[in-house]
Amino acid sequence: MTQPAPTAAAQADGHRAASRHAGPAGIAGWVLFDWSMQPFFTLVTTFVFGPFFAARVAASAADGQALWGYATAAAGLVIALMSPVLGAVADASGRRKPWVMAFGLLMALGSTALWWAIPGTPGAVAIGLLGFAIGTIGAEFATVFNNAMMPGLVPKERLGRLSGLGWACGYVGGLISLVLTLGFLSASPETGRTLLGFGPLFGLDPATGAGDRATGPLSAVWFFVFVLPMLMFTPDRPATGLGLRAAIRHGLAELRVTLAALRRDERNLMRFLIANMIYTDGLAALFAFGGIYAAGVFGWTTIEIGIFGILLTITGTIGAWLGGRLDDRLGSKAVVAGALTVLIAATILIVSIDGGHILFVLPAAGPVPGDGLFASTPERLYVALGCVIGLVSGPMQAGSRTLLAHLAPAERIGQFYGLFALSGKVTSFAGPLAVAFVTDISESQRAGASVLLAFFAVGLWLLAGTAARRA
Repeated sequence: MTQPAPTAAAQADGHRAASRHAGPAGIAGWVLFDWSMQPFFTLVTTFVFGPFFAARVAASAADGQALWGYATAAAGLVIALMSPVLGAVADASGRRKPWVMAFGLLMALGSTALWWAIPGTPGAVAIGLLGFAIGTIGAEFATVFNNAMMPGLVPKERLGRLSGLGWACGYVGGLISLVLTLGFLSASPETGRTLLGFGPLFGLDPATGAGDRATGPLSAVWFFVFVLPMLMFTPDRPATGLGLRAAIRHGLAELRVTLAALRRDERNLMRFLIANMIYTDGLAALFAFGGIYAAGVFGWTTIEIGIFGILLTITGTIGAWLGGRLDDRLGSKAVVAGALTVLIAATILIVSIDGGHILFVLPAAGPVPGDGLFASTPERLYVALGCVIGLVSGPMQAGSRTLLAHLAPAERIGQFYGLFALSGKVTSFAGPLAVAFVTDISESQRAGASVLLAFFAVGLWLLAGTAARRA
C-alpha cells in the first residue's frame, strides 16, 4: 500500500531540517564529492582515454572524434530526459545520498568496462563507446543530487565560495589522478616508459594501451574511496516516508507544477536555464574534443596530452578558487558573462591553428619529431589558449551552479537542480553531434570544432538579458 504525499507541514519541517547549516566535516565531505568524481571527467572524458580511443582504438582520429561525439550525444540525451524527473523524485523522497551512490555505482560499472577496449580486438570500439556513455550518465546524475545538497550547507552569502571550493577541489583531484596516471601507469608505446621514466606499474603493456585503459577502473576505485566522507559527515534531508512508487507519482506531479510556474512566473529563471543549456554544452564539447583535436592536428600522444591536461587542471584550480570569491563579491552573472567572453575569443584563436599555421594564414613551422615537447609555435599557442580556457571554465561552471541556488525556490531545489542538469544536457547531444557531423562531412577537425563558437555566443546573449533578481 502506498503512503500519502507529505503534508505541507511535514514538507516545511523537512525543509527546516535541511536548512540547518553543516559543520566543517559536513562541508569538507560535500566538497570531496567533486574530488571523488573528477578523475572520470579528467582521465576518461578529456585527457587520457578519449584521445587514446580516437588515436588507437578507432580507425582514424577524425573517425574517433565523430564516434566520441555520437556517444557523448547519446548519453546527453538520456541525461536531458531523466534529470528533472529524478530531481523531482528526490525532492519527494527527501534523501539525496542514496541517489548519489546508486548513480556513482553506474559510473563505476561503465568506466570499469573501458579496460576491455583493447585496440585491434573485436568489439573494442563498441565497448569503449558504451562504457563511456554509461559512465557519463552515472556521473552526471550523481552530480545532480550532490548539487541539490549545496543550498542547505552554508548561508546564501557563502554559496559562491562553497561552489568555487568544490570545483577547485575537483580540479586538484583530477590533477593528482592525472599525474599518477602519467607518472606510473600510462607509457609511450615507442619507449615503454611513463612520463617520469618508469616502466608502468602492474606490468601494464604499453603496446595495448593498458595504462590508458586502466583509467576506467582507477576512476571507479577513486570514487568509492573519496565519496566516503560525504556519506559519513554531510547532512542529508530526512526521508519523507514515501515509498519509491509514491515518490515517483508525487515528484512528477510537483514537476508539472514547477514547469507551469516556470513558464508563467519564472521567465527570468527560464531564460537563465536556456542560456546555461547552450553555453554549458559548448564548454563540455570543447573539453571533450580538446585532447582529441590535439591528437589529430599535432600528433600528440598520451604524454603530451597528459602534460597539457596537467597545465589546464592547474589553471582550472586557480580559476575556480578565485572565481568563488569573485562570485560573492561581483555576483554570479558577472563572473559567468566574463568567462564566456574569454571563451569566445580563445575558441576563435584555437580554430585558427593547425600544424603549420596560426591565425588561419600566418605560416608557422609545425611539430617535428625529436624536437621535444610543445616545440612548435602552433603547439605553444594551443597550450597557452588551453590554460586560458582552464582559468575561466571553473568560475563559469561554479558561478552557474551558484546563480541557480540564488534564483530557485528552496522547497523545490532538487527539481530545479534537475532542470539545471537538464539545461546543461538537453542540447548536450546537439553540441557533440554538431561537431561530429561537421567533422564527418568535412573530414576536418578544425571545421568541426568551429561550431562551438555559436554555443558560447548565443549563451552569452541570453545571459545578458537575464535579470539577476536574487543573485
